[in-house]
Amino acid sequence: MPELPEVETTRLGVLPHVVNRTLTATQVRNPNLRWPAEVPDSLIGQAIQEVERRAKYLLFKFSSGSLIVHLGMSGSLRVVTPADVPKKHDHIDLIFGDVVLRYNDPRRFGSMHWQPGPANDHWLLEHLGPEPFADEFSGPYLKGLAKKRKQAVKNFIMDGRVVVGVGNIYANEALFMAGIRPTVPATKVTLVAYERLAAAIVDVLGAAIEMGGTTLRDFVGSNGEPGYFKQKLFVYGRAGLPCRRCEAELKAKVIGQRASVYCTNCQRAQGFTAI
Repeated sequence: MPELPEVETTRLGVLPHVVNRTLTATQVRNPNLRWPAEVPDSLIGQAIQEVERRAKYLLFKFSSGSLIVHLGMSGSLRVVTPADVPKKHDHIDLIFGDVVLRYNDPRRFGSMHWQPGPANDHWLLEHLGPEPFADEFSGPYLKGLAKKRKQAVKNFIMDGRVVVGVGNIYANEALFMAGIRPTVPATKVTLVAYERLAAAIVDVLGAAIEMGGTTLRDFVGSNGEPGYFKQKLFVYGRAGLPCRRCEAELKAKVIGQRASVYCTNCQRAQGFTAI
């Protein structure tokens, strides 16, 4: 599933092609996504003022509201021309004269919603936590929310009500960078460790954005190119292989129905009693 860096990579890719461009037509070949696609005809003749991101959602902002797009498990947005023949899973076109923003989604788990007025009022966004790059996201913020949270710290940071955009890949990587074992109960992690973890989340997401995201199977950017952060992964997808730091064999465990990989040497459980 495209995570925050992949969605941000897509945003940066499409932004210069559509901002301040007027929508001249739409074509919905298949509206049957996770929810029926909402692309109102009233948008034709309006210009996109900005392309923003909230969590894993892209917000195409018009004067009358926002088109909220989620890429689902395998979706992508590509910039093409009207002459490019649609492929099998190209479901929706947003046409800006000689530029077409084309939505492709083989599994159709993505979504496209219209929200009049402020985008954050939409039911998909209204309960989300802060962005990891926001000033309010910090070690003390995480420590404050973790009180009495007995769930594994990995599940805690993947909760979108706590912080948005920390999916499975980057949760594994950030916990490794912070030296925290993913199975430790959130309430037992110290303030100092949470400060390391908050910094690691910001660092790993920032590095992934710079490298165009992580391509494991389906993700491509707006130009059709894959992301290259996979080459920098320390633990995710490397169970049974030697740790890149200490060469100990990486271990795997299912936590919250998601694959977790960690190093028993670099990510020690000791020292994480509550402060």
